[in-house]
Amino acid sequence: MVLAFILIIITLLCGSALCRELKSKNISATLMTGSSTILFGFLSISTIITSYFQ
Repeated sequence: MVLAFILIIITLLCGSALCRELKSKNISATLMTGSSTILFGFLSISTIITSYFQ
């Protein structure tokens, strides 16, 4: 469960970086932070789901 909270914090930080890069209109950084936000979000949700069903 601790891993899930760490992944959620990382997802929130990636989301804030995504907003910052969207404001500066940096396309390559927006794509990288967007993909990492999606990846860490998926990992945090799947970690929470698997911890409840074990």
